[in-house]
Amino acid sequence: MRDRGLSAYRPLPGVPDELVKADGTLRPLWQPLIDHLQSLTDEGLTRATGRADQYLRDSGVFYRQYGSGQSVERPWPLSHIPVVIDEADWAELTPALIQRADLLEAVMADLYGDNRLVAEGHLPAALVAGNPEWLRPLVGVRPASGHFLHFVAFEIGRGPDGRWWVLADRTQAPSGAGYALENRVATSRAYTDVFAGQNIHRLAAFFREFRDALLGLRSARDGRVAIMTPGPLNETYFEQAWIARYMGVSLVQGEDLTVADGRLMVRTVSGLRPLDVLWRRLDGSYADPLELDPASRIGTPGMVAVLRQGGLTMVNSLGSGILETRALMAFLPKLSLHLTGTKLAMPNIATWWCGGRAEQAQVMAARARLVLSAALGTGLPFDRQGESTPAATLTPEELAQRLAQEGPDLVAQEAVTLSTTPALIDGRIVPRPMSLRVFLARTPTGWQVMQGGFARIGASTDPTALAMQRGGSAADVWIVSKDEVPAVTMVAAADAPDRRSVPGALPTRAADNLYWLGRYVERTEGIIRLLRARHIRLAEGGRAALPLQKQMDAVLKGYDVDGTAGLPPGLLDTLRAAVATAGQVRDRFSPDGWSALNDLDKTARRMAGNVTPGDDAARALSALLRKLAGFSGLVHENMYRFFGWRFLSIGRQLERSSSITGALAAFADAKSAAGGLDLCIELGDSVLTHRRRFSVASSRESVIELLALDPMNPRSLRHLFDGLNEQVQTLPGAATHGQLSPLGRAMLRCQVDIATATPDTLTTAALQDMRGKIAGISDLLTEAYLR
Repeated sequence: MRDRGLSAYRPLPGVPDELVKADGTLRPLWQPLIDHLQSLTDEGLTRATGRADQYLRDSGVFYRQYGSGQSVERPWPLSHIPVVIDEADWAELTPALIQRADLLEAVMADLYGDNRLVAEGHLPAALVAGNPEWLRPLVGVRPASGHFLHFVAFEIGRGPDGRWWVLADRTQAPSGAGYALENRVATSRAYTDVFAGQNIHRLAAFFREFRDALLGLRSARDGRVAIMTPGPLNETYFEQAWIARYMGVSLVQGEDLTVADGRLMVRTVSGLRPLDVLWRRLDGSYADPLELDPASRIGTPGMVAVLRQGGLTMVNSLGSGILETRALMAFLPKLSLHLTGTKLAMPNIATWWCGGRAEQAQVMAARARLVLSAALGTGLPFDRQGESTPAATLTPEELAQRLAQEGPDLVAQEAVTLSTTPALIDGRIVPRPMSLRVFLARTPTGWQVMQGGFARIGASTDPTALAMQRGGSAADVWIVSKDEVPAVTMVAAADAPDRRSVPGALPTRAADNLYWLGRYVERTEGIIRLLRARHIRLAEGGRAALPLQKQMDAVLKGYDVDGTAGLPPGLLDTLRAAVATAGQVRDRFSPDGWSALNDLDKTARRMAGNVTPGDDAARALSALLRKLAGFSGLVHENMYRFFGWRFLSIGRQLERSSSITGALAAFADAKSAAGGLDLCIELGDSVLTHRRRFSVASSRESVIELLALDPMNPRSLRHLFDGLNEQVQTLPGAATHGQLSPLGRAMLRCQVDIATATPDTLTTAALQDMRGKIAGISDLLTEAYLR
């Protein structure tokens, strides 16, 4: 056991506010967790937190950090101690948050409707008309569902005195709900016994109800629901892909969508399919370059027209970003009285819009505790460097001058003093400021509040260091009940209506990425096998092997790979292309498959600078080959046998066919260097099979028979073409009224050619011609399905 710094619970400086009551005694709610932490040795604590970190690494959880003109994937910064809140305290918060969500709905309905709030003087016109988040083309557009907001979040903070405030409203495209789920799983891995022994509310019920609500918004049972992502370079792309997979809906990008006949359509390998509900995770102005931001390359032209015609339910409605405006918080208390007749149950931080003389005077009088930031900015002003200025750092004259010159463009907010929560730093519990992001989802029965959330923990005692871009971390939120809580899952109840999503809508972009993933992975394997064979011969020595090595170098040069290096950059580039392509379809990959591919990439790059040509390189390449086989096995065993798996398989089979055909043409030719035939067998991973089938030494006839014509050898052209033809014939549109498509005819011709060939007829020229036909099949596939 070790004293974690809290063996005595006294009202001492440095004890977290959330942990102790006003009299300095430990809150009973925290007792089980603190007792558990106190009982752990240093090694035990390291193992516990290591389990959580290992889960996050294995799951590939990351966030994207921006800086110096670059973006880098960083490991998810988990704070290992959860925030623990009593169910009774949480129950007091939820009505206040629901009230605020309803108020924001009413404000947005007015701003995009009659606009009486401005006309009657309740809101300054400049805050609306001059706001880039007020999207004029959406004025007068009523949402098909009858509601503008369906999924919102509030950043809330508690002061040392225990009172809660709203720090920021998140209505544009709130992020963090998926990370809240991952925080929960990771933290429960760290404290399995404690978590199981307490009545902690589950998060699955929130997502299940929201998923069912989205499915209920479809215009017909065969309607489709999708999440729209800005793409893999977005800061929270992992979360978007994770939620899509968790909720069982498609993840689409702007290029996957098009407008036809007044409907928003998904481009799929089966043709255009209508989309009824779209949960967007990109800023509204980027959604439609035709009517909104013409510079957008991630939106879909015509989307606003579809909304105008009522052909799509958008979550949340375009233009909802205006509700996040900081200056709006200055007016919400009065707007609540005006629109609902009630006061805000949970106030937001004191805010003044500096466009009026009276407000400027108040700011001057209270300047010691205020922070200046952009009036039309969104979120917490200290989340981004350079967006806020403490008023106290300005002289009274400087502040007065700035207010006079920039007043309408500024907002003043009270500096935040947040309560502190326990954080584990270097094995000791220390206080750190925290804020909570709480999520609300609209369901048929009204707003549902997640029983938990996403806590942001400061990197230091400075409350402005909450943002992860500035070193902050994230923590799970435990809402603890006195009574047993139900173990809810995402599985629908037995008596629930059938609300299954329609299968088969594989977007063209996803099919394209899966196809090329298959090709890049197989190409990586082919390069590794050829490099390994070269380095084995180099290690064995002898001048007799030099001509064959030079011939191998020429083949490798065709892949832009330097055969003389240990682990050449060309190999790493091909592997990186596979990883990048897989990153485009994260929602269609198991976490194990993604982890295996990333582990392969990291291992190769770690080895690259430490491998010397010869035996050292051969052993390193063998290790990579085993890891690659692990990834291939996971994909083969785990992927659902639908169109996505078929395109991945077609990519692998076409690349392997091209590789084997090229190897036979190069090394089984009569003019090839000595040892070429044995090399072909080695590249085809068929050494043992050749020994069993042929009792004689390798000959061109035996090599062609085994690697080209044998239907039982998974590495042979015959086996590959049989499999390819089967895959192609199951694709949509492969045959119409009994007539094969151009792709189907080309594939069938190749299959017949190889089935009727003999070692004598399959000459080097015939092999080269066949390799050209394989490239033609790839072109036909692209033309038919991937454009």
